[in-house]
Amino acid sequence: MWESLKGYIKPGSEEERLVREIDMARLPRHIAVIMDGNGRWAARRGRARVEGHKAGSESVREAAETCARLGISYLTLYAFSKENWKRPRPEVIRLWRLLRDSLKTDGRLFMENNLRLTAIGQRPGIPRLVLKEIERLEKATERNSRMTLILALNYGGRAEILEAVGRILRSRTVRPQDLDEEHFSGFLYTGGIPDPDLLIRTSGEMRVSNFLLWQIAYTELWITPVLWPDFRRKDLFEAVVDYQKRDRRFGDVQSR
Repeated sequence: MWESLKGYIKPGSEEERLVREIDMARLPRHIAVIMDGNGRWAARRGRARVEGHKAGSESVREAAETCARLGISYLTLYAFSKENWKRPRPEVIRLWRLLRDSLKTDGRLFMENNLRLTAIGQRPGIPRLVLKEIERLEKATERNSRMTLILALNYGGRAEILEAVGRILRSRTVRPQDLDEEHFSGFLYTGGIPDPDLLIRTSGEMRVSNFLLWQIAYTELWITPVLWPDFRRKDLFEAVVDYQKRDRRFGDVQSR
């Protein structure tokens, strides 16, 4: 793993010190991130909110590259919630346009770095041109295997659970006595994807904001006051170091 980080972190830096604390044999398999603070970042600089979202795009790229270099298998980013539609219409339009432009620009990077893209959420509500780019990249990267980047778009945790119940009822193939947690998980947007081991939330807010409500039952939480546009690989290394200090018992009396 050190080979993939060579030239990426500066020798003798704080980043190198943190990486040396990481046990590469006990990495979280799946990291999820609530990317919060773009608006506050822009406000503190007297800029329009959209400038915060643009700055946050660079943090997305760095987080994805850092996770891939570390050897993380899955990275889920909470990119647009169902509640985000309540924001001013011009901001919403710019958010979707920024995402579409980023997908067009970064598409080549997915192929060059063997990354797979997938999206979860209510697709019928996603703007047509954005959905077209998402589906194009999903198809182009479906055989890539280094890391899966999951974008939660038009997503809500409660809506996901309700949709899963609806699919179960419509399937008419599941008997109540056969329905267990594992079977139910297969009906979620994330069916086949392991639950997050680590959830990172930026900006210091102490809530999960309707994100992966079923999946984070035993996920370790790491809250940082850093606003998302300022989030860099050092912060991610800190989160992983802290995660590895946790005693994960999953309700048992012994660690697993």
